Amino acid sequence: MHQLLYEYINAKIAIDQETFSGICTYFKPKSVKRNEFLLLEGDVCPFNIFVNKGCLRFYYINSEGKEVTRYFAFEGKFGTALSSLIEQKPSTEFIQAVEKSELLVISRQNFYKLVSTVPQINFIYRDILEMAYITSQRRIFDLQGQNALERLKWLMDYQPRILSRLSNKIVATYLGVTPYTLSRLKSEL
Repeated sequence: MHQLLYEYINAKIAIDQETFSGICTYFKPKSVKRNEFLLLEGDVCPFNIFVNKGCLRFYYINSEGKEVTRYFAFEGKFGTALSSLIEQKPSTEFIQAVEKSELLVISRQNFYKLVSTVPQINFIYRDILEMAYITSQRRIFDLQGQNALERLKWLMDYQPRILSRLSNKIVATYLGVTPYTLSRLKSEL
């Protein structure tokens, strides 16, 4: 159950088996059904999640009442409502399983305990923060000002897994288009 987590950490920074075994005691397995919510808007995020299998979607409802997807966490990725986790304030987003998923969940308290006591987890946390920043910047600068077809091409180049595994309805919320527009654009390619 923890093999993918080990591979994730070890690919970024060497970790011995004894240290990793100690870390594993803090990550609790959790199975979730397709469309099950792990966090609702307005709740304070109490955990960080590592995806072993499946996919989680992180989204919010904009002022027009439309869903806007910020991030997808597939296998081998961490995901959380980062601002809520850090600040311990109500989340502005939902976390939902868009596929049946197998997760490893660590409480905020235990995560920060590991961050302060295990150098490898401290490194992983810095990496998570850096990648969150880079991803958000890339998404803003790469997608801002692009038309819908250019956004779709960007997605095909940088995150093709999203298109191959998720419904047009969900992908459209990530690209900021309607499902109809997404279908039409895909047929043009």
